[in-house]
Amino acid sequence: MGESTRFLVDGMLGRLAKWLRAAGHDVVYEAPFDDLDLADRARREDRVLLTRDHALARRRGVRSLLVESETLDDQLRQVLGLFPPAASARCLRCNVPLEPVPLAAVQDFVPPYVRAHQSVYWLCPCCRRVYWQGTHWQDMQERLQRLAP
Repeated sequence: MGESTRFLVDGMLGRLAKWLRAAGHDVVYEAPFDDLDLADRARREDRVLLTRDHALARRRGVRSLLVESETLDDQLRQVLGLFPPAASARCLRCNVPLEPVPLAAVQDFVPPYVRAHQSVYWLCPCCRRVYWQGTHWQDMQERLQRLAP
């Protein structure tokens, strides 16, 4: 896995934002989605702007990528072909790096079946969401591996 790339994603690509976070990338996806605000923020924070808007993608002084497809798998193929998955783990909801935690710290928030079958957990320090490598995680990783070059 490669180094994490910092992205800013426009309002048309919310599902892509979540999947790029699952691939370990730092992805900002939040309103406002005004073209001028997006371009300014991408420049200011040194982010690659992902957009389906041709005019926005052509703005001077902004590193951008015109996402060509409307389908998620094709979008992931295009972006991951240029920016491979990273080794970091990020919250799918709020984009914050996850912190490894022992079961004792999260046991009240984890279903009994999961506690019995998983030993490694991560916690989002922002929204307090708990993550583990269950079947949903495995399915997401398999999809990302299938779509990345």
